Amino acid sequence: MPVTSRFDERKRRLSGVVAIPVTPFDAGGAVDSEAYGHLVDRVISAGVDVVTPNGNTGEFYALDETEARHCLEVTVKAAAGRASVVAGVGHDVRTAIGAARHAGDAGAGLVMIHQPVHPYVSAEGWVEYHRAIAAAVPELGVVLYVRDARIEGEQLARLADAAENVIGVKYAVPDPVRFASVARGAGIDRFAWIAGLAELSAPGYFAVGATGFTSGLVNVAPSLSLEMFHALRNGDFAGAMVVWERIRPFEELRAADGNANNVSVVKEALAQLGLCRPDVRPPSRALTSAERERVSSALDGWGVF
Repeated sequence: MPVTSRFDERKRRLSGVVAIPVTPFDAGGAVDSEAYGHLVDRVISAGVDVVTPNGNTGEFYALDETEARHCLEVTVKAAAGRASVVAGVGHDVRTAIGAARHAGDAGAGLVMIHQPVHPYVSAEGWVEYHRAIAAAVPELGVVLYVRDARIEGEQLARLADAAENVIGVKYAVPDPVRFASVARGAGIDRFAWIAGLAELSAPGYFAVGATGFTSGLVNVAPSLSLEMFHALRNGDFAGAMVVWERIRPFEELRAADGNANNVSVVKEALAQLGLCRPDVRPPSRALTSAERERVSSALDGWGVF
């Protein structure tokens, strides 16, 4: 008989489209709570089961602590129990633990620990950083955000041994072969494996073991993200690639210049749809007129105007 865990349902939900909402700003530069709540409600109403406030597409590193906590609270309220909320947390250990505890108190069931921002990261220190945060919130499911190719399955397995609540891995190293090896070294069935580089990379990662993927595109066209996921879940890679071709110009524009446009493109699309302002905070930038035209072309092709 398989061993069951109190985190099984939360782990199961991570196998899907994991939406990373943008953080809308008002004309004065503050978080636009009304627009934020509407965007969250929009993706959940479309059928998305997992939402991650304070992700990178949410401009996590451009928000102060008060703003990040507010975004989490708005998300929980908008989700209203209809979807799992995975709160993005990070920075130093103390700050991350404080944010994680606040997320649990506010009603989130999981946290995603951002990659440590430090110039000197050892494998042992990486494990200890995540272990300390996970241990402080044993009642919450924990998703690891892996962006460092040096992290191997051994480190992930050690974390799972140390903390039952470490249940998911958002893998964002751009190498599906490396992912396949890491996942099997850690234990392919031990975690929910989330392809962390969104739709363009999802087919390659699903082919070798991923069961979910993150998405910023879902803010704009949730039906496209869900269509790709359903195709991949059913092993219909040809069908997934039909969606892939449709979204490729938009996603490649986001990825341009080392992903400099990641957030700007999504916010511009939402602005053209009348859902929020296009404003982003430094170090992101607004799009040029030519880039805005390319966004318009993508939206027109999808028929979402």
